[in-house]
Amino acid sequence: MPPKPRPAVGRSPTGVADPRGEPGGEDAIVAHLAQILGAASGPAGPGEIWIGDDAAVVGAPEGRLVLATDAAVAGVHADLSLVGLGDLGWKALTAAVSDVGAMGARPLQALVTLCAPFGTDLDALTAGMAEASARWACPVVGGDLSTADQVVVSVAVSGVLEGPSPPVTRAGASPGDLIFVTGPLGGSAAGLRLLRGGGGTGDSGAEEALVRAHRRPEARLMEGAAARRAGAEAMIDVSDGLSIDLHRMADASGVGFHLDSVPVAPGATRDEALSGGEDYELVVATTDPDALAAVYAEEGLRPPIVMGRCVADRGDRRLKGDPLPRTGWEHRLG
Repeated sequence: MPPKPRPAVGRSPTGVADPRGEPGGEDAIVAHLAQILGAASGPAGPGEIWIGDDAAVVGAPEGRLVLATDAAVAGVHADLSLVGLGDLGWKALTAAVSDVGAMGARPLQALVTLCAPFGTDLDALTAGMAEASARWACPVVGGDLSTADQVVVSVAVSGVLEGPSPPVTRAGASPGDLIFVTGPLGGSAAGLRLLRGGGGTGDSGAEEALVRAHRRPEARLMEGAAARRAGAEAMIDVSDGLSIDLHRMADASGVGFHLDSVPVAPGATRDEALSGGEDYELVVATTDPDALAAVYAEEGLRPPIVMGRCVADRGDRRLKGDPLPRTGWEHRLG
């Protein structure tokens, strides 16, 4: 008689038992993971239903709803021989939250689908996600679970635009706008280089910061909301590399750009800053740099760093006078 098919994607190293399902079964695992996530985000609000039913029920926000989705795939977005499953869980949620923040919005809730081979340590994966959930005040309220040949974490995040100001899109930049970035770039790519055994800086503190930038990148939610409050014209998060993401913003806005400089994270290279990706700093275009600086100062944020300005000729895209190639991460599907 052939063996009975396994009913679940994996099991906790300590075992999962729950009266709603057989140990190691999907129902038991969902209940167990809900405990991990609930410990990070607290209980559902009054009248709300989170993990455990056919659908989540949440309060409707007072403002415009913002929706974003992202996926993290083992071997594509994370090398699990170098980083942990917890890091993959953190990255998956943070990437989607960052997209909400890049519109100037505040995240509300997340739905997560986990796909993984049998035996995957879902506790570790979920713990990283729970840490990100608590960090960004974005509870995981539902999702799905399935078997797969590799680990895939798909995240959908809802957010809210509070107040009358419009969202800050990629498409609002105009000739003459100054282009800022919220922090130095290339830290994540440099951290990956170090994890792979590449040349170090000789400064253990700097190297630790670079590795953390790769394992646990930060979403710039306060910076995005502050830029919107300051009347920023356009904004995009640096997820795939400054070069390609700046080109995307320029494409959407129908402008070119002249960059005078690119801020590079200590220990990173200029190529890593331009093409590395996963920094999640925000690129902001504005006609009123004084307002941007003032709001950032009021919020106690790092001063935004000016890189250059937008120009009218959409084909004129330069760094220090030289054409800036469109380099960075792009998925190849064909």
